Amino acid sequence: MKIDPHKNKERWIKWKENNKLRILRLSKENSDIILKYLKEMEKGINISPVSIKGSRSYARLNSLRNRLIFFAIKFKEMYNLDSIIKINEEQLISFFSDMKRGDIKKIDGGNYKSVDTYAKIFKAFWHWHQKVNKKNGDEIPDITIDLDTSPEKPDWVYLNEEQVKKLCDNAKYEYKVLIMFLLDTGIRAPTELVNIKVSDLYKDFKELQIREEMSKTFGRRIKLMLCSDLLKDYIKNKELKKEDYLFKINPLIANQYLKRLALKVFGNGVSEAGAKYCEISLYDFRHISCCYWLPRYKSESALKYRFGWKKSDKIHYYSELLGMKDTISEEDLLIDVTKTEIEKRLLKTEKDKEILQEKIESMEKQMGKILELLKVLGSKVQIIEVEN
Repeated sequence: MKIDPHKNKERWIKWKENNKLRILRLSKENSDIILKYLKEMEKGINISPVSIKGSRSYARLNSLRNRLIFFAIKFKEMYNLDSIIKINEEQLISFFSDMKRGDIKKIDGGNYKSVDTYAKIFKAFWHWHQKVNKKNGDEIPDITIDLDTSPEKPDWVYLNEEQVKKLCDNAKYEYKVLIMFLLDTGIRAPTELVNIKVSDLYKDFKELQIREEMSKTFGRRIKLMLCSDLLKDYIKNKELKKEDYLFKINPLIANQYLKRLALKVFGNGVSEAGAKYCEISLYDFRHISCCYWLPRYKSESALKYRFGWKKSDKIHYYSELLGMKDTISEEDLLIDVTKTEIEKRLLKTEKDKEILQEKIESMEKQMGKILELLKVLGSKVQIIEVEN
């Protein structure tokens, strides 16, 4: 059974039970249309032609209902609208522009992050609204065409190799193993991480199988180059059995510990990737791992396989090329010069060989002519001897 660290299924079922008749705090119009939309998304009805068919995941359903309730509340506050489908194009564009600029604030006074995700969700909802009405013979204009859905890259915490070592040296034993495992594997944390079992380790703890059913993209088997010995001792010390989960962690508690540890070790400074060290989370180690392995892998496709990526743009997204450097040296230049010289010599040798071959062929022809003359001369000598 796959572990869901975010408990998306439980959260969805509980919310649906509590709001099956009407969504609290919303007008009847908003409640009715949002509940209808969520019900159809749960079943996979009226999905956009460009989207994957089938029911939406529990994580997606929770995200949809949170964002749509947010829109309903905000549109009422700002435009006095009792129904989110009454919003016009000008209001919509203005709303998302204000969100992106930080003019619309969160309850705690902070700016909204990943505004593009909010925009994409409203876009998906509006296209569903269009499709439903088209079936009833009504054409609804697409007011989302000019919505800016370009992705925003959030800041994250970057640690170089030396900083990771320093963090490990100051961490509790369990977290030392966890940090090295995250750096080595680049695994998605917490979703893939919490589903790893001892039985997923092979070849004396030197290989890890990330099973298909627990991966976001595809299953893969990768080599462990940094944490193999640590894992062996960890499993022995914890007396873990084959079917035991490797890291039985609460992601919230783990992230809180990492933040306290980073604050203690690095202070309140800002990392090269823009976020403060004390904001580090489990997922930051996927970025850090990518930065570590990028200059070490010779093949881009092999690096993508290790991280479970299908597209090459993920490499730059996760690494931002941090930790990379120009590795050209004089030795490399000499090798290149030497290679050119060897190529020149090979060409000269090839030409000399051709000339020699031509000379040999010429000599063979001359020898052939001499042999013919000798035969003729021999015949004449025999005739003279007979006559005498």
